[in-house]
Amino acid sequence: MNLIFLGPPGAGKGTQAQLLQQREGIPQVSTGDILRAAMAAKTPLGQEAALYVDRGELVPDDVMIGIINERLNQPDAQRGFVLDGFPRTLGQARALDRVLGATGRHIDLVLYFDVADDVIIRRLTGRRVCRSAAHIYHEELSPPRISGRCDIDGSELFQREDDREETVRRRLEVYHRETEPLVDFYRRRGLFEPVRNGDIESVYRQLVEIIKARAGSR
Repeated sequence: MNLIFLGPPGAGKGTQAQLLQQREGIPQVSTGDILRAAMAAKTPLGQEAALYVDRGELVPDDVMIGIINERLNQPDAQRGFVLDGFPRTLGQARALDRVLGATGRHIDLVLYFDVADDVIIRRLTGRRVCRSAAHIYHEELSPPRISGRCDIDGSELFQREDDREETVRRRLEVYHRETEPLVDFYRRRGLFEPVRNGDIESVYRQLVEIIKARAGSR
């Protein structure tokens, strides 16, 4: 199936997409990962994207759509994929429909990770990363044995700039303004399914049940 994971930053979309890839073989298509890969491979679109990234600017929609299209046309994505972090706007959603339609494909299901803002803020602002190898901890949910030090290599833990509270609140404002309208867009098309918040395994079980039910009704 061709899936979209929709929801605010820090809702757990990436974690669940990785689990689906590991356990069910559905490839995770992460916007950030494929953008970095395209730039590293110096593809024509990757080189164009690098011009904007190097200037600290957002990559234009037409370039991002081109990079997404290249990724979705690779052999491993022909039997299904999970889009994680895309689309972010109505314009991107409509462009995605066009590029999929050109190869006779479409989105089968949009799973919405419904997590309240206060939970997101607590999740992201409590995250800490080790400086040497980027191992991830959380001050409340998964603290290190020694405060401020990585359990694995003993390096210092720090808070990333995009996990600071003021930055998280700005990211949520952008999400509510730009991305939340996609909820109605996909709900009107009968593709929308909400996912209740919970621990990683309970959320994963929900996802698998919803996906199997939708696949069985096709």
